[in-house]
Amino acid sequence: MDAQTWPVGFRCLLLLALVGSARSEGVQTCEEVRKLFQWRLLGAVRGLPDSPRAGPDLQVCISKKPTCCTRKMEERYQIAARQDMQQFLQTSSSTLKFLISRNAAAFQETLETLIKQAENYTSILFCSTYRNMALEAAASVQEFFTDVGLYLFGADVNPEEFVNRFFDSLFPLVYNHLINPGVTDSSLEYSECIRMARRDVSPFGNIPQRVMGQMGRSLLPSRTFLQALNLGIEVINTTDYLHFSKECSRALLKMQYCPHCQGLALTKPCMGYCLNVMRGCLAHMAELNPHWHAYIRSLEELSDAMHGTYDIGHVLLNFHLLVNDAVLQAHLNGQKLLEQVNRICGRPVRTPTQSPRCSFDQSKEKHGMKTTTRNSEETLANRRKEFINSLRLYRSFYGGLADQLCANELAAADGLPCWNGEDIVKSYTQRVVGNGIKAQSGNPEVKVKGIDPVINQIIDKLKHVVQLLQGRSPKPDKWELLQLGSGGGMVEQVSGDCDDEDGCGGSGSGEVKRTLKITDSRGWFTELCSLITATSNEVGLNIFPVLPTDRKGRLNKNTPNGAFE
Repeated sequence: MDAQTWPVGFRCLLLLALVGSARSEGVQTCEEVRKLFQWRLLGAVRGLPDSPRAGPDLQVCISKKPTCCTRKMEERYQIAARQDMQQFLQTSSSTLKFLISRNAAAFQETLETLIKQAENYTSILFCSTYRNMALEAAASVQEFFTDVGLYLFGADVNPEEFVNRFFDSLFPLVYNHLINPGVTDSSLEYSECIRMARRDVSPFGNIPQRVMGQMGRSLLPSRTFLQALNLGIEVINTTDYLHFSKECSRALLKMQYCPHCQGLALTKPCMGYCLNVMRGCLAHMAELNPHWHAYIRSLEELSDAMHGTYDIGHVLLNFHLLVNDAVLQAHLNGQKLLEQVNRICGRPVRTPTQSPRCSFDQSKEKHGMKTTTRNSEETLANRRKEFINSLRLYRSFYGGLADQLCANELAAADGLPCWNGEDIVKSYTQRVVGNGIKAQSGNPEVKVKGIDPVINQIIDKLKHVVQLLQGRSPKPDKWELLQLGSGGGMVEQVSGDCDDEDGCGGSGSGEVKRTLKITDSRGWFTELCSLITATSNEVGLNIFPVLPTDRKGRLNKNTPNGAFE
């Protein structure tokens, strides 16, 4: 690590070691200035004066007194001043940047875990209750949860489409194994006809629509929340490397390094002087403040509202219960559905076959599913709450950044002699301006011109994401959900309350965590199904309905309805 990349505080300590004391009188020799310059700017530079002299060629560090600086030194000092400023900005934002990036990664990891758990629950449902169709359902289950993940993490996929695709693919399996079981159609065309008939005959009642509603209410807020966090990181990255105007660069040079030319290396700028320079240099950045404040407030409102059927964890971990309800509804209306399918698709030539089943191999118990008790402190909701509580402290970050830098790093303490841009004084007597572009018209130290296009671009992005966060925030009465991406046409009015129809009280809300590495669908299902018995015994809990079947694996239609609840 070279001297230019050393922390500012460390460099200040080294300055103290290099310079015995600050001089308030004219210097007799430039030796200490030469040492500091060579250390700060990496090595010897030709033409450094040995003693103070007139500096008629200087552009910024102009003084009536003899100077130890040359035009070449002044140019190098200006580069150093910009580098220092950039490092000050990066240091000031480092904690905030780490807070957002760490939580964005944690939220994404938690969502991935929830998706995997929900996929495991759904797969176990088929293996434990509908074993004959489990292997055939594997690909559809895996595809559905892959689409869930793609949508959550920003891909242009439509929830309405992948929910319909899942239930379309489920109907031929239910028809062949429960409604007209014992034989399997050899014709792919006939299975496709059954799949296409699903939306006409509605074998699953309103359950697909309920799934669409629940997925929409929970997936979109989480997707928007993640997108907003990524934008927050982008905002900080951009402001960390902000380009400074020529006027700002000259002002920074005058404030930080012109004292060196007079041998005043340890003298800090007066507080008022520092505020004028920093507020001028960061005037455009201060314009971010109201939009940054609105961004954090909108994140907080969305986070607070993401509960019940707006809570993605609740919805995903209860998905398998709705799938079970859908299959049971189709099974109980089997005769009616059989007649409807016969009218639409005809009566095919069918060939008896043996349906593949899940294999229960107790010897594979050692490869079993890891189960742990769900800890409420690790839930997604609590993580969001902790994050928002920490983020709230930074609501005025950009509005107070100039003041923070002067108070913590740059300016002299009250009552101490300080640099006013020309000499050592007891106090700064010029007018001190406020923050923001409008306040800079009377700034005596920095002229602020025009509009920074980079800052304007960030402001536009913040406005957009705030609109997304506020527009998607669930309200107590109703929430109008506008789908993103390719599904831009779907609009759904839903109640904000969690009722029985939404399955809020379902036992599948996940009292246990399940983690299983998934490879290919067929191999994974064979292994997964072999572990269900061992897992159920281990946790002492059966959250998946096991219904009576006959010798051919068909559900017993004489089973009382209570057994299906």
